[in-house]
Amino acid sequence: MTKSRVLYLLRHGETDHNRFGIIQGRGVDSKLNETGLRQAKAFYARYEQEAFDLLMCSSLTRSYQTISSFEHSGMTVLRDSRIDEISWGEHEGQPGIPERLERFQAIVEAWKSGDFDQKSAGGESARELGHRLAEFLEELQRREFSKALICTHGRTLRAMVCLLKSWSLSNMERVGHSNTGLYLLQFNGRGWTFLKENDISHLNLEAQR
Repeated sequence: MTKSRVLYLLRHGETDHNRFGIIQGRGVDSKLNETGLRQAKAFYARYEQEAFDLLMCSSLTRSYQTISSFEHSGMTVLRDSRIDEISWGEHEGQPGIPERLERFQAIVEAWKSGDFDQKSAGGESARELGHRLAEFLEELQRREFSKALICTHGRTLRAMVCLLKSWSLSNMERVGHSNTGLYLLQFNGRGWTFLKENDISHLNLEAQR
């Protein structure tokens, strides 16, 4: 299919875990806090007139809450666990104390060096995350849509952007991921062109009101 397609790729709004530096991951189904709800509202206010014909989020509550306002005129947000946050295993739900952050950072540094099989106890590796995201993106490519809005998570978004740019996952740390940060992409018949990256201008508009 070569018709014009646009993809809005979004990170969820803020949760208390984000605010207080507690590691979430795939196994923590947290909800948006008041700031996150305001961020979601601001994003909706900016983009509510867009004619989305595909809405998708992960299986986790925080991603659904972020775009649930777009469920109108018969549109339903489809949930897909393949775009859940990465599993951080033993780190999930734990505060970011120095010892834990050191172990956490060692895994990230291994990924940066190309060792994608490193992972925390009980967690997922970058390679495992990449496999499920590649499967999701291959299926997305086959879907019939003109304008899609997809809400996911920080590490997942970083990996997905790398795949969409044909980058190695070793570049994940180069990808910004603010709460409700937007990546806007357009399909050019062969690949995706990035029009916006980690855009939070909707939050600036909200602050001016």
